[in-house]
Amino acid sequence: MNETYTAVIKRSGRWWIGWIEEIPGVNCQESSRDELLQSLRITLSEALEFNRLEAIEAVGDNFEEVAVVV
Repeated sequence: MNETYTAVIKRSGRWWIGWIEEIPGVNCQESSRDELLQSLRITLSEALEFNRLEAIEAVGDNFEEVAVVV
């Protein structure tokens, strides 16, 4: 499943900093724009997987996964 998220990025001094708008806590800092975007992709993927596993663990047994489209 390919999903699109929005990165807010800017140069701050010699650093590039950025956040993913839709997922709190996903933010990175790198020395180049390309490195920043790659770090944001990796951090976002890790955060989504962590959140997914945490939700499944919290729900326990006999659950159903349902796609929700906004």
